[in-house]
Amino acid sequence: MNDDHTPDHSQDDTQESGFVQEPRLWQNETWTAKVIKNDDDDGWAVAMFKDGESEAALIGPWTMGRDKKNPKPLDGTAFITLVKTASEFVRRSEQQLHATLHQAVTVNGQTGRVTVLLDIVPDDDNPYATLSAQDEGGDTLAEVRVEAGFKLNRNTAQAWVDAGFEKPKGARG
Repeated sequence: MNDDHTPDHSQDDTQESGFVQEPRLWQNETWTAKVIKNDDDDGWAVAMFKDGESEAALIGPWTMGRDKKNPKPLDGTAFITLVKTASEFVRRSEQQLHATLHQAVTVNGQTGRVTVLLDIVPDDDNPYATLSAQDEGGDTLAEVRVEAGFKLNRNTAQAWVDAGFEKPKGARG
């Protein structure tokens, strides 16, 4: 489709550019939408794959066609909506992962505010985290390696600062 909503019949152009536009499969340079049989019932689902990924970023229900047996074919409008939805889902998942892996709490120290940071390294074989403290100017006051499961909250941060940045008890790493 063009911007003026007239059909684009240049099928050869889409094939040459690597774009696929089939009833159950649409693809652009970043995303692939694939209509699949829904394993949970008699209906259909659409799976959105980001380029280079083997697992779907998003799977959602898909509408039945007029015959109530086969899926409705994908089209340009649906594909654009699916790409926007899947992109937003991936963005939010990345933000949530970042927030989980990089935490910060600010507490009072002897000479002013101290920001305590926990940066988790989710290594498959040996996950760990780095607990660090920064003064108000961003200078590092202390840094220790702790378990990836270390719980950073206002109490644990304040206790670490109050203890003069000694390695927290039970914090292996």
